[in-house]
Amino acid sequence: MVEAPLRLSTPFLSVSSTRYASVIDLGFGDSGKGLFVDALARRWQAHTVARFSGGAQAGHNVVTASQHHTFSQFGAGTFVPGTRTVLLDPFVLHPTALLVEAEALSRVGAPDALSRLSIDARCRITTPYHQAAGRLREVLRGDAAHGTCGVGVGETVRQSLAHPEQTLRYADLQLSEAVVMEKVHAQRETLLAEMHTGSGEELQVLQDESLALRWLRTARALARQCPPTPIESLTQQLQQPGAVIFEGAQGILLDEWRGFHPHTTWSSTTPAALEAVLAKCGMSVTIEHFGVLRSYLTRHGAGPLPTHDAALDAKLPEPHNHAEGWQGRFRRGHPDAVLLCYALECAPNLSGLLISHLDAFEHGVTLKWCAGYERTQNLSVGTVGDLEHQSRLTRLLHAATPNYLEAPIASETAYLDLLASLTSLPVVMRSFGNTAEHVHGIA
Repeated sequence: MVEAPLRLSTPFLSVSSTRYASVIDLGFGDSGKGLFVDALARRWQAHTVARFSGGAQAGHNVVTASQHHTFSQFGAGTFVPGTRTVLLDPFVLHPTALLVEAEALSRVGAPDALSRLSIDARCRITTPYHQAAGRLREVLRGDAAHGTCGVGVGETVRQSLAHPEQTLRYADLQLSEAVVMEKVHAQRETLLAEMHTGSGEELQVLQDESLALRWLRTARALARQCPPTPIESLTQQLQQPGAVIFEGAQGILLDEWRGFHPHTTWSSTTPAALEAVLAKCGMSVTIEHFGVLRSYLTRHGAGPLPTHDAALDAKLPEPHNHAEGWQGRFRRGHPDAVLLCYALECAPNLSGLLISHLDAFEHGVTLKWCAGYERTQNLSVGTVGDLEHQSRLTRLLHAATPNYLEAPIASETAYLDLLASLTSLPVVMRSFGNTAEHVHGIA
């Protein structure tokens, strides 16, 4: 391992007795958020990891000497004894999948995960009908697929915006069975009416009226074990002395307003989005926002990736990200200064960078640095909500031809030097493998 000099920042210490930090992916996801959340939780003995965006589509891997889990809804600090998970609205909850995840965690050494979980009463709930409808929509798009994880997060958000009166929130699971069933049936009928064509297993799920009651009784079992938490109690938890880590979902390049439409998620994971969530909790605190990067780019499924290089797919094995399932092909690309500059502009005022997969250079992989594109040197950040602007950026990226620097990147030092030429942000953590033991930096 090459020990390049670190430009370590002096971590900001809040004037209160609570230290707040966020871990925000600056790419298309899969950059190593789980690894760094776990490492920070261990270093700081964080009492809480809070999820504030996305939902059950997360795939945040944490590996220790004796444990491995791909965190979906629980915080990636759950392997740290005593660290709690808080799920804050607008996190989208998948109750039955969460129970499955709790069982999986109990098998790998975290049997108390549910007892260390607090769920915002306001969180929207995904049902099997949302999951089926989202998958069916993607199938019907054919070659124009947007990309989906197939767990129903986007469909849940889409329907809550179109039909707010049908929205099911976590607190609703404590209402009478009849009241909840009325909402679930209304959701199913609306989704079924929108599916004008299609066939197969997903349509059969939408047509299965009897599934609603079976699903509800399992979901209510979760609410009995982990009752909905009012916002006042969540705020008290977040204000306890110690450290709180906010775990972002997916990546800024997939953000609903900053990503490249329509290949985006239905939630926002920028620092501004987190600060808006906390404002609703009545909290105005200083947060150290850390941006996460891989040493190379990756992308799951549909959407532009200008520096994609099929040769890297074989050179950079990925034990925890596969091409099977709804996400689609997992692609690798060379570092892209244009996309990084765009992400940094969408996430101003970062405190530092967390860089993963620097061990790629130890395995003899040589990368290329994309300094620009042949006809376009930068991407403009538009007005929030202007999806036509984001669509134009998508078309530009699909047509982009990267301009690579002549000198290859064959070492960590060369990579960090190029990064330093692009941004003055300090590199505060680096990882050279899958576990917290492979992470260097930040005290």
